[in-house]
Amino acid sequence: MKYLVWSLVVALIILHQDFWNWDNANLVFGFIPVTLLYQVCISLGAGITWFLAVQFAWPQELEYIEQQMEEKKGEE
Repeated sequence: MKYLVWSLVVALIILHQDFWNWDNANLVFGFIPVTLLYQVCISLGAGITWFLAVQFAWPQELEYIEQQMEEKKGEE
């Protein structure tokens, strides 16, 4: 799953360039420019990707280190 998350990140980086829509002046639903809708979709994709990253690729060592730091603060 970790490799899938990294693949999605790379795909989002490539798709974010959006050079193929630069000359597209069409409207979607009669009021949203195609490029704006495209950026909305990229943003939603980024949110979903980071959700997956936190769920499946987050290093467990960080949670352990944070827990140890909190225990040390409680002792002082």
